[in-house]
Amino acid sequence: MMKETLTNDPKAMYKLSYGLFVCTAVKDGKPNGCIINTAIQAANPNIISIAVNKANYTCELIRETRECNISVISEDASFDLFQRFGFQSGRDVNKFDGFTSCDTAANGIPYITEGTNAYFSLKVKQEVDLGSHMLFLCETPFMTVLSDRPSCTYAYYQSNIKPKPQPAGKTSEGKTIWRCVICGYEWVGEELPDDFICPVCKHPKADFEKIVVS
Repeated sequence: MMKETLTNDPKAMYKLSYGLFVCTAVKDGKPNGCIINTAIQAANPNIISIAVNKANYTCELIRETRECNISVISEDASFDLFQRFGFQSGRDVNKFDGFTSCDTAANGIPYITEGTNAYFSLKVKQEVDLGSHMLFLCETPFMTVLSDRPSCTYAYYQSNIKPKPQPAGKTSEGKTIWRCVICGYEWVGEELPDDFICPVCKHPKADFEKIVVS
């Protein structure tokens, strides 16, 4: 049998199954939150691990306060939820300004009440620096179910919630367009710099694709 020649393909990461969550934290009475895709039961009794990008303001708040909540996003979530908590920085805006689809848990941190099916209150026991992300190992003083709707996977978000981008291979000036496959951010230029980081979702160059119109 001829041995198949395979190439190293970072897109294999997309085949891993991920849920999606709103991770919230509060400091000095000011709440913030971001979208994360890594929250798992790491051990019994009820130890949850979450990974948060170090570039996110929420990560900074968790490291300082040692507490947070995660709201499990369900399949009936709207794209507006992802825009509010994933496509802007809490350093620049108050993500909870005018937002009513939330309530406050006993720990004083908000959780999301619409487009979610459960929430967990977490207390950080340990943190591990992973380079781009901080891994937090957390106790769960409280958790509850909010609805029976299925949890939203990353694949479901890509196929059913995120708007489909309009195809565009070149700008009107003939320049090349690169699009982030994670959040849809577009960058114009012939070649992405090797150290390029998406300003919206903080993903690297490997998660951008050149838009080609067939």
